[in-house]
Amino acid sequence: MNKPSLRGRFLQTGGNDLERKNILLFILAAGVFGILNTEMGFIGILPYIAEDYNVTIVQAGWLISLFAMGVAVAGPTMPLIMSRFNRKHVMVFILGLFTLCNVVAIFAENFHVLLAVRVLPAFFHPVYCAMAFSVAASLANPGEEPKAVAKINVGVSAGMVAGVPVSNFLAEQISLAASMTFFALATLLVLLATLWLVPSMPAQSRMSYGSQLAVLKKPQLWASIMAVVFLNGSIFGVFNYLADFLSVVSGVAPGLVSILLLAYGMCNILGSVLAGNLLTVRPLSVIKAFPVVTAVVYAVMFGGGSAWPFMGALVILWGILGGINGNINQYWITKAAPEAPDFANGLFLTAANIGCVLGTTIGGWFIEGWGTEYVVLAGLVLCSAAALVVWGQCFMNSMASMHVQAEKA
Repeated sequence: MNKPSLRGRFLQTGGNDLERKNILLFILAAGVFGILNTEMGFIGILPYIAEDYNVTIVQAGWLISLFAMGVAVAGPTMPLIMSRFNRKHVMVFILGLFTLCNVVAIFAENFHVLLAVRVLPAFFHPVYCAMAFSVAASLANPGEEPKAVAKINVGVSAGMVAGVPVSNFLAEQISLAASMTFFALATLLVLLATLWLVPSMPAQSRMSYGSQLAVLKKPQLWASIMAVVFLNGSIFGVFNYLADFLSVVSGVAPGLVSILLLAYGMCNILGSVLAGNLLTVRPLSVIKAFPVVTAVVYAVMFGGGSAWPFMGALVILWGILGGINGNINQYWITKAAPEAPDFANGLFLTAANIGCVLGTTIGGWFIEGWGTEYVVLAGLVLCSAAALVVWGQCFMNSMASMHVQAEKA
């Protein structure tokens, strides 16, 4: 007899089923927030690390680049390896590892020790995030999975928004150790909530590693991976240079640049919530329209980016699109491999990181060749590539569906 699904076990217990599911979703989102907060927060304290450890800013940057490399390498492998284990146990282990490494970082006197405890948890970052997306989807009613996944993406956006300014503020006003303590407390609190409130979640079906890897034979999955690389590259290829664009091209004062970056992040959260509803109602229409709308924003930015009040409004709209983008990426890959959700979510995280690197590289080429204002052309190029892949997928799916219907007739 097949074991009931996670959602089914909640229903069997009776009582406040909705309340328990919401608590679990909140804990998962908070865990993702703590992990993303640790990942992104180091961006805000790199100058202080360089000063305290007597290293160059480039050497301090290894804390960012090596973490990202760890996530990219572990994305397709670690979720696959750990898919057989009880999910609560995995959550506790990963949150405990992040907390322990952050505590060691508080007292680390050697830069190489700091680097080691920074890189180690990076390999488990995609495990927790992939699992959070899979569990959220499994708790949702049929057809409403994007709404549940959107709640996890809110944690992603919040971690990206809060990590940099909070860590920077604590390091500036108190000490570098205070920033590290903030990272440790964020994951420790979620760890305690997980131990206390999260039910046991044994793996539902012990799929062999071979059967999960078999999804890589699907051309549709590889096309979805390409689409995610291009979509994420189109956003981050421009966003990673946004501060410089606002300052150099739009003439925004430094104080306003910080405010606009924060506004962009807050709008990411709004976009994640909005995407959950849109992908539930009209997923294909939203996904096909997204690269076109984003390309229009870039075209307008290229023509009117020098007028900063107008640019401020574009940043708000672009921030909403950035939040929607994350949800589309996760939906598009997992839809192509629903039989192996943890593995698919790991592939999503890897594709998203590759897209970020690709977009940043292409954006840098445009800046070096023509100037900062031309960075938006990187977004336009990658949006166009994403549109071609997505529309091609939709066309091929439509043709295949028509062929099946013709055979039945």
